[in-house]
Amino acid sequence: MAAPVLFIAAALLVALGLFHSFLGERYIIRRLLRRDDLPKLFGGQEFTAGTIRFAWHITTLLAFGVAAVLMLLAFDADQRAVVAAVGITCLACAVLPLVFTRGRHLSWAIFVAAGALCLVAAMIA
Repeated sequence: MAAPVLFIAAALLVALGLFHSFLGERYIIRRLLRRDDLPKLFGGQEFTAGTIRFAWHITTLLAFGVAAVLMLLAFDADQRAVVAAVGITCLACAVLPLVFTRGRHLSWAIFVAAGALCLVAAMIA
């Protein structure tokens, strides 16, 4: 069956996410945010820096979410579990713009709405 292949794919995505966040933060994000010429949005560079940081790390959360979906599929989970995993991933993604931009980047609202809708769909399916 395809389960071993899906396990390997999921493990690769988890590893990718970890390396992406750790190495990206260390070698790209920190250096980029030290620049003095970042655009000043919403009155300063803090919003820009927060947006860059959350946008970078959201890739990791999405990779983890896809890995979770692959694992569920490998275990022949039902549709509700897969939809719930997507919902949880969206809710986790909402945390980053809330934290890094103090909620000023409104993507958090879309992630919360999508995540909540997925969880409702998973419960009523």
